Amino acid sequence: MRSTSLLLFIVIILSSCSTEKKAIKAFKLGKYQNAIDLFKKTGNTGKSNFFIAESYRLSNRPKEAEQFYANAGGRAFDADSIKFYYAQALKANGKYDEARQQLESLVASTSNTPLKDRASAEINGIGYLAKLAETPSYYKVKNLEAINTPASEYSPVYLNSELYFTSSRGDGKIYEAEGKPFTDLFKVVTKGANVELSTLAKLPEGINDNVRNEGCITFSPDGKTMIFAKGNSEKKKGGGADVDLYISRFRNDVWSEPLPININTQFKNESDGDAKNFSWDSTPAFSPDGRTLYFASNRKGGYGGTDLYTAQMDTRGRFTRVRNLGPEINTSGNEMFPYVAEDAKLYFASDGHPGYGGLDLFVVKRANGKTQIRNLGQPMNSNSDDFAMFLFKPDRGFFASNRDGGKGDDDIYTFINEDPDLRVVNYYLQGITYTPGKDGKLQILPNTKVNLLDGKGDVMQDYVTGNDGKFLFRVYENEDYNLVGESSGYLVKRQGYTTRGKSVDPATLKELLTNITLDTMIVLEKIELDKSFVLDNIYYDFNKSNIRSDAAKELDKLVQLLLDNPEIKIELGSHTDSIDSEDYNRQLSQRRAESAVAYMIQHGIAAERLQAKGYGESKPIARNTNPNGTDNPEGRQKNRRTEFKILEVGTVTKPVEGDEQFEEDRYFRE
Repeated sequence: MRSTSLLLFIVIILSSCSTEKKAIKAFKLGKYQNAIDLFKKTGNTGKSNFFIAESYRLSNRPKEAEQFYANAGGRAFDADSIKFYYAQALKANGKYDEARQQLESLVASTSNTPLKDRASAEINGIGYLAKLAETPSYYKVKNLEAINTPASEYSPVYLNSELYFTSSRGDGKIYEAEGKPFTDLFKVVTKGANVELSTLAKLPEGINDNVRNEGCITFSPDGKTMIFAKGNSEKKKGGGADVDLYISRFRNDVWSEPLPININTQFKNESDGDAKNFSWDSTPAFSPDGRTLYFASNRKGGYGGTDLYTAQMDTRGRFTRVRNLGPEINTSGNEMFPYVAEDAKLYFASDGHPGYGGLDLFVVKRANGKTQIRNLGQPMNSNSDDFAMFLFKPDRGFFASNRDGGKGDDDIYTFINEDPDLRVVNYYLQGITYTPGKDGKLQILPNTKVNLLDGKGDVMQDYVTGNDGKFLFRVYENEDYNLVGESSGYLVKRQGYTTRGKSVDPATLKELLTNITLDTMIVLEKIELDKSFVLDNIYYDFNKSNIRSDAAKELDKLVQLLLDNPEIKIELGSHTDSIDSEDYNRQLSQRRAESAVAYMIQHGIAAERLQAKGYGESKPIARNTNPNGTDNPEGRQKNRRTEFKILEVGTVTKPVEGDEQFEEDRYFRE
């Protein structure tokens, strides 16, 4: 009898060990639901509770993780991290006071500085909620019951009276990370928020795949380019280890075969075969002009979790200049689901900025060149995940949430903003590129690339003009910019533009949406040898060669011109008035030219690109004396000038935009 009991005990122990090994393997493979089910069979231990809690957290179910973090522990696990994630689970369940207690205890005891900083930020965030409650909210939300099911529906996008969304509805194969069916992309005809359910349909095969998750779709403004996220499978050709962005074009009334776009991190790391560098690239969103793609990624070099990035679409339809949106927007938590509205406000979801728990919705506003980030408050946000906002009108739209009271998992909600003072004002800067003709009159210069730079010198947008020479940029009130125009055979032209003093008071407007267009022009000079260009305001005091402060500002512009045009070498020519002898004036002008050249060398221009030449009084452009023989001070001042002319045009190899990206995937070669 004793031997039978002992044998049974040994069998139970061995069975438990075998189950635990399977559970740990499932956890390492990211099959979190399998891991949860297996660990629950191994007994109520600190170890099993830890892995169950982590599995719930990593599969985005923090509410369920609470009780397991409360009982997690063991020498092999970091107690500080357990306490932090326990606090987040409490917060997700609306237990803010208990969450604060855990966080304050963590701050007082941990030696992990980054974790202490995150915990302190969470404490401040809980305090922020009280202030947020004092701010009036004009939002009203409603579950879009006609479309939601007990499964998951999220990432709504509205285009041409159709609502596109992601759903795990149906009885398809199970995604082992979450224990739910794989997600697919659907569409349904809607008139605003009124759904015609009879039109509900999956997107065609080739886009949807029954062994991979598809979701988070975006369209170019003309509706002819689609980008969406797709989970990869190692069994699939070209598949990576995680999630990538795919592109498809609408051609001949059908969507082309979706192919991974060239900014996915798997392309950057494919050459060295480092699969560990593959990352999660998802939640794409086009800007209203269709030239910028926003997306989320956990690629290396971010601030923690998933960060928001942008990429620019060039004239060939490829994406280049991938840029992290920086620490003002990105945190050590997760930022995802970006969306840019018609008024250029960026909306996104985050669990790193102060919020109610899980993902909250935030809006980024630009004011005087700076970003201001604001939590949208309740009822847009809850202690659950609130994300994936989309406006189909300036005051109404859709978002997704797994808050209590829904029909199942993630649901799609509609909202309306009834703020009586809501006014949307869009500012645009339009212009034309010109060049002087042989007769001196301006003529349109087509095929010119124009960049819009912000006050820091970073490229915000770019544009290539057509035959009409026109360009158009989205700008913001009370900001300073630089416009840079370049065309082959012409000097690169840089000029400032400001919107200060050009904005309107929204309170004076009656319409909900107002577009204001500002006008400018850019004149590019053709590169011609020995052609002279007069520099404005490069003047000298009488009988002196030192650089005046007003002259320095103008020479700085010439320095910038030479930096923008590295292929040219110039002569810097100085001229004088007729006072004193010709020989003295020639020497004086030579000193002035050399003084200007020295200034430019000090500011970064190579000496071999510059040549100083003093012309003295030999080439006046104004009268030194009046016709009656009296002195003409204004004319003399004009003659005391500096000019430059192009002596040589060399060849400079400029870096090709996007060379650092994976070169020419099959989609773009076609």
